[in-house]
Amino acid sequence: MDDDLLFLSATHAARRIKAGELLSTDYVGAVLDAIDASQATLNAFVTVDRDQAMTAAAAADATVASGAKTGPLHGVPVSVKDMVAVAGMPNKNGSFTCENDVPEHDAPAVRRLRSGGAIVVGKTTTPEFGHKGMTDSVLSGTTRNPWDLERTPGGSSGGAAAAVAAGLAPLGIGTDGAGSIRGPAATTGIVGHKPTRGMVPHPARSDPFGNQSFTGPMTRTIADAVSMVRLMSGPDTSDPWSLGSGQVRRPPLNGDTLDGMTIAYAETMANAEVAPDVVANTKACLDVFTSLGAIVEPAPANFDWAEPAGRVLYQAAIHHAVEALLPQRRDKLSPSFIAFGEWGAQWSAGDILDAQAERGELYGRVQALLRRYDALVSPTAARTALDADFDATQPVVINGKECGITRQSWTAYQYPFNLTGNPALSVPSGFGEDGLPTGLQIVATWWADPLCLALGGIIETHRPWAGKRPPRANRGLS
Repeated sequence: MDDDLLFLSATHAARRIKAGELLSTDYVGAVLDAIDASQATLNAFVTVDRDQAMTAAAAADATVASGAKTGPLHGVPVSVKDMVAVAGMPNKNGSFTCENDVPEHDAPAVRRLRSGGAIVVGKTTTPEFGHKGMTDSVLSGTTRNPWDLERTPGGSSGGAAAAVAAGLAPLGIGTDGAGSIRGPAATTGIVGHKPTRGMVPHPARSDPFGNQSFTGPMTRTIADAVSMVRLMSGPDTSDPWSLGSGQVRRPPLNGDTLDGMTIAYAETMANAEVAPDVVANTKACLDVFTSLGAIVEPAPANFDWAEPAGRVLYQAAIHHAVEALLPQRRDKLSPSFIAFGEWGAQWSAGDILDAQAERGELYGRVQALLRRYDALVSPTAARTALDADFDATQPVVINGKECGITRQSWTAYQYPFNLTGNPALSVPSGFGEDGLPTGLQIVATWWADPLCLALGGIIETHRPWAGKRPPRANRGLS
């Protein structure tokens, strides 16, 4: 199987298809064959729709042959996390409790990517209702990291991350409720972007006004992430936040120079420990920025990331989701999903209201920080990938010390920006001492997504990553 074909960028593949140099049927067929070959090792997909994907690819080739106009992602395959609606395809949410959930309509992001020519090949795995930072469930088993099969690809968009990293379609749609795009992106060495709240519509099953989850792109290149964001963005009545979309802020850049740009660096947030190799790779990225003229300063030492308040909001929401399922479906639920729900049962209505007030104070502090600085930079995760069978109810060990559950330790950098709504991008920063990827997080003020992506593009240029590929054996290829 041709690795060069599997690892084409989406923008390059679309150009070749439009020019008649590559048939979409050949490209999509190769991706589907690679998905089939990888399932026994990676287990990144829960549903694959070969027939519909190949029918769409044949139609894409016919469009090119006719000379008709094509979209920016014409004939290019995309995977969709199994918490995002695809018309006619089961939406299992990593759970046995959603057996009758077959959407009649595409989610806005899926509909818009299809209108730009992209072809859905299947749904990627997620932990039950996306509740944790690893990707395993009673429904679909364990998804593994293509760089090391003994490690997790992160979660909850771990299937999407593993697929993109392994060449199983260059584009993946993920969702991010507490870091679920950025964490897996860092863990698997790809690009993952959580947009500004409302930029990409994200229909919520419950309270759309209190929604802290986001739909965003997972890709191997910045250019592909930009293409996805452009297509997916814009108002939709399914998401009230999208109806008040603000003015997108273009990056104040002049070519490849960052003269006058100010960047705040947070080495830790709610976490007490960060691995030395993560710090080294992060500082190497900061050196790129300073070499181009940026001023990098430590973030204020008294900055409070409100981790306890975030935990109250997160666990209370899981308790609300799991409580109704327990009486009749307990034996079909993932143990960590039940445990998270039990933790959430301890929080009172007063606790939740206090946490919401703290979220408002955090929002104010983040916006004040980003009035002073153009961007905030940190590691995306405090260490490389955890073991694939790691128990999310247990403490994470970093630098030989137990540091609390994942949200207090490994992924502490991610959740604050779900609470505040700011755009946050993860790009590869290098590889750790164990040979696994590490990530750099770039955060900016609301609607400054182009700045996050432009800074990510600078790191991509000076510390390129897209040419690096996981071992073929881990992808089921000889």
